Amino acid sequence: MRSLSLTVLATALVLSASPAFAYKIFVSNEKGNDVTVLDSDGFKVVDTFKVGQRPRGIAISPDGSKVYICTSDSDTIQVYDTKTHAFLNTLPSGPDPELLALSPNGDQLYAANENDNLVTIIDTKSGERIAEVPVGVEPEGMGVSPDGETIVNTSETTNMAHFIDRKSQQIVANVLVDSRPRFAQFKTDGSEVWVSSEIGGTVAVIDAKTKQIKHKITFQIPGIRSEAIQPVGIKITKDGSRAYIALGPANRVAVVDGKTYEVLNYLLVGQRVWHMAFSPDQKYLFTTNGLSNDISIVDVAADKVIKSVQVGQQPWGVAVTPN
Repeated sequence: MRSLSLTVLATALVLSASPAFAYKIFVSNEKGNDVTVLDSDGFKVVDTFKVGQRPRGIAISPDGSKVYICTSDSDTIQVYDTKTHAFLNTLPSGPDPELLALSPNGDQLYAANENDNLVTIIDTKSGERIAEVPVGVEPEGMGVSPDGETIVNTSETTNMAHFIDRKSQQIVANVLVDSRPRFAQFKTDGSEVWVSSEIGGTVAVIDAKTKQIKHKITFQIPGIRSEAIQPVGIKITKDGSRAYIALGPANRVAVVDGKTYEVLNYLLVGQRVWHMAFSPDQKYLFTTNGLSNDISIVDVAADKVIKSVQVGQQPWGVAVTPN
């Protein structure tokens, strides 16, 4: 009996020593037509599985069970099981889906169709297309407000952020930003939307209520030509105190004060940094580096790159399971 008690105690100790956040990191490899999976234990590659043609935008369902992948040249969104990595089904995205975003409860998916100048709204449960919203030319960036009521799309050629009402499925505001907007990110409190402009070299901070630009963030890196500083991906901490901006061929991630908008630091990562994702506890930031075929792992508290890991060919998007 005592032996059994010791065994139970030992098992409990092993379980209690397990990481607080055991999660997976999924990286879409645009040229490799596959997805690389890393484990949170040591950030090691645990699997690579084939998907459709030219995978780019990628997102995880709120419950962590499914990963949605924009397979742009296959003209569809593919869905895979996050535990087994098995293919589940496809969703009717429309032609050339590039980026996607999920509603907070995961019931709807919003995809930017670059070639058709549309945002496609999909019911994730039924798998049916709900609506197609006409937007500007070459839509790419997709963002959703924390309450799920507002969707933001950025159109690269029209140079606008389009605010779409979830209920009416209509554009309610258009905000002109700088050249080639690529990404839209809401703050957790819903007060602001940050939009990156790749060619313009700026990030516009838009008041979510008034739909007015309240600030523009610019970047200067000693020794780097201004035209090489191209903002793309954006991630903002839950408390809104810090923002991280991927600067493309500058091979840097800018660290920005979320309240004063001051650029605090530039972190050297891999070549052509594109998109980013936080770990569930926001202790780490993962960046995809398209030309060096790796991801960089940033210690958020220290604002320091601690590791790089080789993945597939031209990593583009990254998503992390919630646990």
